[in-house]
Amino acid sequence: MQTLGFAKGHATHNDFVILEDRDNLNPLSDATVRWLCDRRAGIGGDGLLRAVSSELIPGWQGDRSLWFMDYRNADGSVAEMCGNGLRLFVRYLLDEGLIDTTPVRVATRAGLREAWPSPDGCIKVSMGPATVAEQPTWIELQYRRYRATTVDVGNPHAVVRLDDLDELRALDLTASPAFDPAVYPAGVNVEFTVETREDELQMRVFERGVGETQSCGTGVVAAAAAQLHGRGRTTGAMTVAVPGGRLNVDIDRDQAYLTGPAVVVAHGHVRIPDL
Repeated sequence: MQTLGFAKGHATHNDFVILEDRDNLNPLSDATVRWLCDRRAGIGGDGLLRAVSSELIPGWQGDRSLWFMDYRNADGSVAEMCGNGLRLFVRYLLDEGLIDTTPVRVATRAGLREAWPSPDGCIKVSMGPATVAEQPTWIELQYRRYRATTVDVGNPHAVVRLDDLDELRALDLTASPAFDPAVYPAGVNVEFTVETREDELQMRVFERGVGETQSCGTGVVAAAAAQLHGRGRTTGAMTVAVPGGRLNVDIDRDQAYLTGPAVVVAHGHVRIPDL
């Protein structure tokens, strides 16, 4: 039975198990990730963040002195990017004294990302471009088909805009929304949004490999980009309220930025069973 040190934290209540594995000595099986993220049998989390030296990551072509964020969904599947996870990852590196320069540069499967911590505990992160598809698609939930906008934020999103908050609150997100597999062959994160005032949205999200979560950083960026696109705009700033808090999004022509809090709440050791 293996024993590992871990940390636990959240970013707008999107929570993660964090493991430091600089030398890549503890690659995790899907079953182990599922066990660690299990809220009854394990530690519990929407996902897992493993900090590894980027020089040990096959396929990484960038600066090999960086930390690599190995992000896994709660079901063990690999994901390209996670905005809330990135902010928490940076918070962990800062708290542990593993980085000491600003901006903080992190290697991810979606490419290089940068972060700027502020004294109030918030962290601003670069998210890469948010690319909105011109062709609409569909999402089905509770036997109803919705028109959706496809947005790529380093990972795939389908954004559904609803008319009012009552409709948003009434959604049953205990089951996975259906989608067009020709558009999303690797699955999709689905965001449901309502405009509550100018440049402000309220959102719920179903994350692939997880289920409904209290927040989704890339989903918040996707929702903001889709809202701006619907107004004929490619740049702008928006605030997005999710069940876990509020996040700010700034989008320019070639880069999106996400700002919000992130906090490490616990450290400990865990015994990994033979799975």
